[in-house]
Amino acid sequence: MSKSYELFIGPNHPGIPGNFSLKIELEGDTVISAKGDPGYLHRAFEKAMEGRYYIQNLALIPRICVPEPDINEAAYSMAVEDLMGVEIPERAKYIRTIVLELARAANYTFWMGGFAGTLGLYTLAQWSFGDRDYALDLFAEICGARVYHMYIWPGGVRRDLPPGWEDKLLGYVKYMKDRLIDYDNIFFKNVMFKYRTKGIAVVTKEQAIEWGATGPILKAAGVAQDVRKDDPYAAYEYLDFEIPTLTDGDSWSRAMIRRWELENSLNIIEQAIKKMPKKGPVWEKMPNPLKWYVPEGETYAKVESARGEHGFYMVSDGTGKPYRVAVRGASHTHMFTIAEKVLIGQRLADVSHILVSLDVCPPEIDR
Repeated sequence: MSKSYELFIGPNHPGIPGNFSLKIELEGDTVISAKGDPGYLHRAFEKAMEGRYYIQNLALIPRICVPEPDINEAAYSMAVEDLMGVEIPERAKYIRTIVLELARAANYTFWMGGFAGTLGLYTLAQWSFGDRDYALDLFAEICGARVYHMYIWPGGVRRDLPPGWEDKLLGYVKYMKDRLIDYDNIFFKNVMFKYRTKGIAVVTKEQAIEWGATGPILKAAGVAQDVRKDDPYAAYEYLDFEIPTLTDGDSWSRAMIRRWELENSLNIIEQAIKKMPKKGPVWEKMPNPLKWYVPEGETYAKVESARGEHGFYMVSDGTGKPYRVAVRGASHTHMFTIAEKVLIGQRLADVSHILVSLDVCPPEIDR
């Protein structure tokens, strides 16, 4: 008689961060093996880009990671700009930074609710999902869309910020800084949160480096690596911010890094608004979008997402459509290299919060 049994979690289980399935084998309630299956999307983003004009891909790429779509717009645009030799205006650099940090803040707010939900604290989930809507409202004002923005594009941004928008954004920043006190009191200082996550699913510094971890997983293991600092883009080189790190590398540490990163994003937004040129162009004049004949060549452009390094490798054959585009999201490594290893030996009740602590975004894998 077998002592082990299989259990499928997903693709629609609330403990799964997106549309993928996890097949785990257990003895009692202890995980002895784990295998991820992301094949529930089949969107083929990379192949689809080869048959579209460069401008048309801007409607496709935000879907590569829904909670934080703007990173795809930025990395894609930076790749096109590099191949075309385009330098974007100064004001556009700051606007891109503000948009990217607002998207990061919205993503982390959403993530906090999901993480708290895996531990049974649904009050924070309700609070944070509602607070994320305030950020989505701000996006709607600048581009008309709440989720898929298509606002960052080659040459800069689609249009300038509407009058009064910066003041509304600062109001949001103040609200979220005050709100973080409530988050701390109800969740991050909660003894049950610490009890459930301390020492769970540890990724050591050596393992994080060997396995190719990036973002909060790497920072939680003690490595202060961040594309915004190491290879600055947009206006990050003009702004002052620190990269938070911890050394325990457990589920608790990864959650705390994201909590501090959210506060970091709010501070960056304040700085960017203060330093941004008040007037000036926000888009470098480009040819007719259907006639962007990008010179032959190849490039790799990267940004820092909420999950870590996110990049686009692009090859141009000199026509109006990309010859090849490959997307490098952190989720593939975090799922198939890290999650499948660290889940072994864990309890079934901890599987969901471990997965959320690794922040796997399935479309980054099934692309």
